[in-house]
Amino acid sequence: MAMICINTRIRAPREIVFDLSRSIDLHLESTAHTNEVVIAGRRSGLIELNETVTWRAKHLGCYRELTTKITDMEYPVKFEDRMTKGPFKYLQHIHLFREEDGGTLMTDLFYFAAPYGFLGRIVTVLGLKPYMKRLLYKRNCMIKARAEAFITNP
Repeated sequence: MAMICINTRIRAPREIVFDLSRSIDLHLESTAHTNEVVIAGRRSGLIELNETVTWRAKHLGCYRELTTKITDMEYPVKFEDRMTKGPFKYLQHIHLFREEDGGTLMTDLFYFAAPYGFLGRIVTVLGLKPYMKRLLYKRNCMIKARAEAFITNP
């Protein structure tokens, strides 16, 4: 199994960062380059505990569908989503929010495993892990920019 850990420091209250992190609309905006759309479940607004969303997007040259469910939420400290259906053998994304130095430390813990055994592990190391890390980083940059802009211009 692969793991990605990204820490993002944001000069904004964690409640704002938490809500932006679970915004379906912001997620779609951050993945516009993949033609991502919602095809089932929660379609807009803030996703809540036990809700699902099914995304369709073009990744690595192919359209893929992924359904995730919010399996844990403690406002505004953490939430977790897990894949219930999709191209991975396993996917879990834990979002953590800690108040720090007048702002928020947002931590993403992203665990995943590709299917296809040994071949899947090779693909993960050579391309999939760096690709997923770039996607998460891009999303986090958008959350940071939006949260800090909101504080500057409420």
